[in-house]
Amino acid sequence: MLTSTNSPTTLRGADRLIDLQKPIVMGILNLTPDSFFARSRIAEVSQLLKQVEVMLEVGAQILDLGAMSSRPGAAIISPEVEQKRLIEGVQQIVKAFPRAAISVDTIWAKTAQVAVEAGAHIINDISGGDHDPMMYKMVADLGVPYIMMHMQGKPNTMQDNPQYNDVVIESIDSLRMKIEQANAAGIDDIVIDPGFGFGKTISHNYQILNRLNEYQMLGYPVLAGLSRKSMLYKPLETSPEAALNATTAAHMIALQNGATILRVHDVKEAIEAIKIYNLCQENL
Repeated sequence: MLTSTNSPTTLRGADRLIDLQKPIVMGILNLTPDSFFARSRIAEVSQLLKQVEVMLEVGAQILDLGAMSSRPGAAIISPEVEQKRLIEGVQQIVKAFPRAAISVDTIWAKTAQVAVEAGAHIINDISGGDHDPMMYKMVADLGVPYIMMHMQGKPNTMQDNPQYNDVVIESIDSLRMKIEQANAAGIDDIVIDPGFGFGKTISHNYQILNRLNEYQMLGYPVLAGLSRKSMLYKPLETSPEAALNATTAAHMIALQNGATILRVHDVKEAIEAIKIYNLCQENL
């Protein structure tokens, strides 16, 4: 049974060692035509490289590339379509920014393989291994860190009346079982993502945010993916485009409750939130 509260302070994969002693930022790069946040969509390689340069300059320590939208109601695309959108971007980033740490957001084992062969360093799987039964073996064979997210259902159905008796306990139990399976397959470097907005109501999301520290019992770093999500803009009766201030507020709560990685659209603002959080921690 997993009960540790001491999570690793580094991520090791390929030729990368990522320091997690203090919180870091993962910048979102959407190589999709239908991401929920329109301003984050990237259509051209030149646009991608410009965005990467900006993110790295302001302090992003991981770049997360995704080629399939996971917004509520989104359809799952084939690995072939995903790779067509994705792999050139990975290759061009490696060429232009060889020291950048690249994560690839995919539910497909074959895409994970091709992406790592192209130069990616981390696999970020929103299905937590549920979609592709070969994912755990593939990640273990590749020897890269694995971001494991909790999701109830699938993107096209996950928001159809999600139900829990206790969303925190049930998601932790689900992740615990997946961790045991991933460990058995040979995966050691894991990051936990509780899956804000993935098969959860707004109330569920805030219960998770309030109790985010409980996920530390799993013994791995915790990632918070809150950026501009509907749990923030719907209660404010606004839009993803107007949700930056709410995102920063949620990020600070996540940091105070143990988040190690913030997955964000707005890197500069997230870096500033971490700096203020670190100052508070240094002056307790």
